[in-house]
Amino acid sequence: MESQPYLVFLGFVVACFATALSGAFFRPGRWYEDLVKPSWRPPSWLFGPVWAVLYAMIAVSGWLIWRELGWAAGALPLGLYALQLLLNGLWSAIFFGLRRPGLACFEMVFLWLSILGLIALFYPVHRGAALLLVPYLAWVSFAFLLNFAIWRLNARSEPVLS
Repeated sequence: MESQPYLVFLGFVVACFATALSGAFFRPGRWYEDLVKPSWRPPSWLFGPVWAVLYAMIAVSGWLIWRELGWAAGALPLGLYALQLLLNGLWSAIFFGLRRPGLACFEMVFLWLSILGLIALFYPVHRGAALLLVPYLAWVSFAFLLNFAIWRLNARSEPVLS
């Protein structure tokens, strides 16, 4: 039973990096390359390393909360944790898979709110777990601005809902 915390930690890591697979499955491709992008967009090579660090921090954060509360007492914060992972993975499917920057921007509002909610729920339980999510919130805030700018710069190329 002594190794259980480490197995659970591995589960958090696997969950976070499984979420990252959405970005590997729904790749930018030619469609994205042809979009007009703002001049302040970071180079493409930067996104992978940034997300790898963020996913590691997200995994540690969730694990710290589990370690403090367990599954039963942590049902609300860990449920929101799972929801934000789902929303995180869904963004790539919407933006790159469906090629819908406007819809992805709208979805990102819910992702941002879920991260803010996590920070609020995690802080009273484990301050460090909450603080580990602050860079994630900052990056998603920046990503929202980038998503919004791309959407507006390419508004004519996005299909309308049928």
